[in-house]
Amino acid sequence: MFCEKVVELIRELQRATDGQLPPFNEDGIREVLEEMKALYEQNQSDVNEAKSEEKTDLIPTIKFRHCCLLRNKRCILAYLYDRMLRIRSLRWEYGSVLPSEIRFHFAPEETEWFNQYKKSLATYMRAIGGDEGLDITQDMKPPKSLFIEVRCLKDYGEFEIDDGTTVLLKKNSQVRVK
Repeated sequence: MFCEKVVELIRELQRATDGQLPPFNEDGIREVLEEMKALYEQNQSDVNEAKSEEKTDLIPTIKFRHCCLLRNKRCILAYLYDRMLRIRSLRWEYGSVLPSEIRFHFAPEETEWFNQYKKSLATYMRAIGGDEGLDITQDMKPPKSLFIEVRCLKDYGEFEIDDGTTVLLKKNSQVRVK
């Protein structure tokens, strides 16, 4: 029937638990695209017939098929976008090298997108961290304590913090500041 195959693709993603990526369903996508092609061709022939013979009774059928085409398009885009978001979150969870059992579920285009995302993220991290770069994928959870440890590499002397307290910073000392 109409739009059932594409709804099955969406359900397939919903069945997967959070953090899981089901295998890319290339056959399902192909079936939906074939259905869309058939709907489009039927609409074209009905539109030509309605124009030439001025049949207005075909207009509701044409509109229904057009709505089915739009729904299929939206659902395929939602399927692909959801997979892309899951792949992006896998990069943050596992790092730049994914386990082979996860990469096995990727389509070739998804592997290419993952590699491009990985390169873009690495370029950004090198750009914001000065000489060494800054790894923003580390320490994803906020600290439990409001204090930070400061290790002094050279003698600085007294340093006044925002709240007005002063801290003595000597070489090779560690101080906890708020």
